[in-house]
Amino acid sequence: MLHLAPELRRRWALRRAPKGPMRDYLRTPFPQRSADCREVGFLAIDLETTGLEPRRDDILSVGYVITQGNRIDLSTASHRLVRTARAIPEASAIIHQITDDQAAQGGLLDDVLAELLEALAGKVMIAHHATVEKGFLGDACQRVYGVGLPVLTVDTQALARRVFERRHVPFKGSDLRLHALSEHYNLPRYSAHNALSDALAAAELFLAQTAHSGRRNKVPLRDILTW
Repeated sequence: MLHLAPELRRRWALRRAPKGPMRDYLRTPFPQRSADCREVGFLAIDLETTGLEPRRDDILSVGYVITQGNRIDLSTASHRLVRTARAIPEASAIIHQITDDQAAQGGLLDDVLAELLEALAGKVMIAHHATVEKGFLGDACQRVYGVGLPVLTVDTQALARRVFERRHVPFKGSDLRLHALSEHYNLPRYSAHNALSDALAAAELFLAQTAHSGRRNKVPLRDILTW
């Protein structure tokens, strides 16, 4: 199933998903990959987690905001803390500034996922180094709903790497970090390790990347998707 095209994965998962938020999400077809990316809805997402292993670590917070065309709809911005059953490691608390007391006031993962899926339906996910978001959200959906998360994805880090390589621009790994790329495009600088501000930074970076692509005609969605 992992090797099926995204739309086939969506249909496969729809047949197996229980009634509820996941089934509602899966009922909405993905945007056509031939569509102009400027006419497609996107949801920029960022997660803060206790580590990098979805099966061992926890989601601490979720931030997201919708983009459409060349606009970011700030009225859709959302930031949710997620209640965790385990104590937050000290190293993680120092990085994310999320304590056990704060996490205890967060929403249940089921509820936060339901809100996220409603916002994501029919859209393409934007994330920076999207492996983290895809891994944690896919694992969470598998545990909560019994199916993973089929989703079309744009990885702003992968887009940046592609541009540097195509233009033969030397770069280091640190040059591909979100805040380094924001500075490269003269975008606002936000505090790091906050899910909402990082989601907003990823959305702004994506719009800057598409604006500086040099292509004034139609840009098919397939040209910017991450596989």
